[in-house]
Amino acid sequence: MRERINTVPEHERMNYRRRLELLRERKIEDTKDKAGYMPFSDGDDYGAVMPPADFSFTPYSNHPSGGYYGYEGFSKTFYRLMSEHPVFIDPCDAFPNRWMNCLTWLRGGRSFNPDYSYDHLRAEQELYGILPGIGADAHFGGDYQILLDLGWGGLLEKLEKYRLKNPGKDDFYDAEKLVIQGIQKWMGRTVEAIDGAIKTERHPELAENLREMRKSTSYLIEGAPKTLRQACELICWFNMASREYNRDGAGGQLDTMLEPYYRRDKAAGILNDDEAKYYIACLLLNDPHYYQLGGPDAQGHDMVTDFSWLVLEAADWLDSSCNITVRVHDGTDMKFIKKGVEYLFKNKNGWPRFSGDRALSEGFMRKGYSRELAVKRIAVGCHWMSLPGLEYTLNDCVKVNNAKVFTVALDELMKNGERSVSRLWDLYARHCRRAVEVTAEGIRFHLKHQVYNQPELMLNLISHGPVEKGLDMVNGGAQYYNMCIDGTGIATAADSFAALEQRVEMEKMISWDEMYAALENDFDGGRYGYIRLMLAASNRYGGGNTRADYWAQKISSAFTGDVNDMDGAGVKFIPGWFSWSNTIKLGEVVKATPNGRKKGAPINHGANPHPGFRKDGALTAMSNSICAIQPGYGNTAPIQLELDPNLASDGEGIEKIASYIKTICAKGSTLLNINIIDADKILKAHEDPSLYPDLVVRVTGFTAYFCLLTPEFRQLVVERILKAS
Repeated sequence: MRERINTVPEHERMNYRRRLELLRERKIEDTKDKAGYMPFSDGDDYGAVMPPADFSFTPYSNHPSGGYYGYEGFSKTFYRLMSEHPVFIDPCDAFPNRWMNCLTWLRGGRSFNPDYSYDHLRAEQELYGILPGIGADAHFGGDYQILLDLGWGGLLEKLEKYRLKNPGKDDFYDAEKLVIQGIQKWMGRTVEAIDGAIKTERHPELAENLREMRKSTSYLIEGAPKTLRQACELICWFNMASREYNRDGAGGQLDTMLEPYYRRDKAAGILNDDEAKYYIACLLLNDPHYYQLGGPDAQGHDMVTDFSWLVLEAADWLDSSCNITVRVHDGTDMKFIKKGVEYLFKNKNGWPRFSGDRALSEGFMRKGYSRELAVKRIAVGCHWMSLPGLEYTLNDCVKVNNAKVFTVALDELMKNGERSVSRLWDLYARHCRRAVEVTAEGIRFHLKHQVYNQPELMLNLISHGPVEKGLDMVNGGAQYYNMCIDGTGIATAADSFAALEQRVEMEKMISWDEMYAALENDFDGGRYGYIRLMLAASNRYGGGNTRADYWAQKISSAFTGDVNDMDGAGVKFIPGWFSWSNTIKLGEVVKATPNGRKKGAPINHGANPHPGFRKDGALTAMSNSICAIQPGYGNTAPIQLELDPNLASDGEGIEKIASYIKTICAKGSTLLNINIIDADKILKAHEDPSLYPDLVVRVTGFTAYFCLLTPEFRQLVVERILKAS
């Protein structure tokens, strides 16, 4: 067991704000502990803590390779992990435990069940730099309401009810039952640990908190939550267990999910707003899952209530990493947007994000879905949307490297035939089409075989269909299959097309052969260095109505059409533009490109331009460029902004940023990720991350503590921020 040793004097008043101050300090210490530990590098903050140094775990194996696969392998390994998992108690926290491991990490190099090979796809996946998503974990959203309505005991009863209706599916139901029993076992051991903590706790208020913690945890082993505290704790248990299972991090519509408990507790006189904020803050501390606030209901009415404001205030109390998204639509109260902007600049932790309902809902409707269903598809992931508990998506796991596709087309152009930008486009379009086809083939392979590799035993429990059918979400249990395919490197490709058009064809400053020789020599040498500067100074995507913007729109339109053409056999494909934290990895396989980018350098981040080509702070031009390349079918092409803290130093500044957010969402933005960071501070932190262990940056769709980023990734973030400033 890991227990916080409380050093708070008995006479000190431990109100809720003070408890959260201590929890935040301890979180920073936990973050320092994780520095250098690779599973926690270059990713979400997660909320996990390091396991005790003497903890070791041996997974169950059901395969000659030593791996664990399918219903049996994952359920038995998970049950074993829950039976042995360390317990973590902090008397300042409303809820016990933290997660520390993940079954997908514990598999080591055994990434996919070796009985099912996809070698027939690998050559073209490598050719086009595709991240295929085969074997990827989670990345769709469950419906927490199922969990809140039933609790673990009710879920067990539901499993037995549908086992009788689906004979021959015992392997499914046995696995799901074992997963729940493992969680219950962990909870039971936690109750025993709380008993021990109560005996040693000398602070009266914290001792009382531990007694309430014990009471709540004991009840939740079987019961469905009745109070706000119990509802928040049960969500924590699911989040921790689901992280332990396969890193799932999708949240839900937090305000509407928790508000009924808040209202009942307030009406019963057993809860005040400070206590409610404490519980919500502890939930956000336990794990910064992706939660949405606000947005329209099916009738278009705004869903923001006073409880939505309370959630924002709770996050402000915590003042830590967070992944709250405010859904912006025509009916959103500007005061709520301004409050979000105020906290964004005040805390400088990269939250909240802002998603644009108009483009997301209308886009999803273009795939044949109703408005009522479209507004239920909410922001619960790094850059992605999900219908909670209804659809399987592989969101954010599948990437086509369009910069690599461009270089494949350019190589073919230079080998033979006419050399022109027009022909280069024809070659690019053909290769892009094939890259998308190969990607779709990989997704269909995943859908057919993933159940034998890594079934979704946690998210099945809070989805509509798997338990009722006895089928895994990936294998027929979902109601909808809307598979995400993200394009990447759009600016790299668009800038390259524009540079060739400008410098080679129009101005004739260099020949095709000179240009290609410069690329093949990675711009090394006097003449090649000059050519690089000339190409890099061409007009660029993000400048506002440039030729590169034209090419970006052309690239996005072709990619969108290719992805949509893959629909069939009960599966729909939805395009987006997003690189996640793969910006470096994707760039490593791309040789030098005609926009002046050197071999192996990162491609552009997501849908953003390459940083640094504009010095006039043309925020609106860049935003308009990104709005213009939105695929338009319900997935995102986020705008990543790096803003100076002085931009909103007064009420007028906050008003302007809030107005910008609402305007850009109305114009088609799907998601805004915003960093508020002092350039001097980020440079000092890059030099010595330990100086600023509390520095949080929104790396991409996720927030991370800067000290947990590898040097290469810190450099990427630093360059992006400094060039933007």
